[in-house]
Amino acid sequence: MHRETKATEIPASVKAVVALRDSVNGPSTCIICGSPGMPCCHVVRRSQGGRGDTERNIVALCHYCHCSFDEGLFMKRLNPLGFKSQQDVKDFIIGYIKGFYPDWTPESVTYHKRDHLNEWKEKGGNV
Repeated sequence: MHRETKATEIPASVKAVVALRDSVNGPSTCIICGSPGMPCCHVVRRSQGGRGDTERNIVALCHYCHCSFDEGLFMKRLNPLGFKSQQDVKDFIIGYIKGFYPDWTPESVTYHKRDHLNEWKEKGGNV
C-alpha cells in the first residue's frame, strides 16, 4: 500500500475520537443537521491529499450532508438550516473544525510526500 493511500485512510482510532467529539449525548451526530452521522468525511478531500490519519481533517456527517458537502447534492434539504450552496456547507465545516483547532489550515491536514521522505531520512534512510 502506498504511503499516501495509508495517510488518507481513516483508522478506527481516529473514527473513535471524531465520533466522541461530534456526538450529542451518545452516538456520533451529523454536525450539520443533527441526524445520526458517521465519522467518515474528509474536510480536505482524499483526492486532494486530505489526511485521514488525524481527527483534524475528519468530521461526522449523515449521508445527505456528506453528499451536499462533496457534490452539492440535496441542498434544498439544507435550505431551512440557512445553507444555500455547497460553499456554505464547506465554510460551516471549516468553522466547526477551527472551533476545536484554531490553528487549522488545509495545508496542515494535507499529505506531503516530502514530509515522509524527511522522516525516512531522519531514521537513517539513504536516497
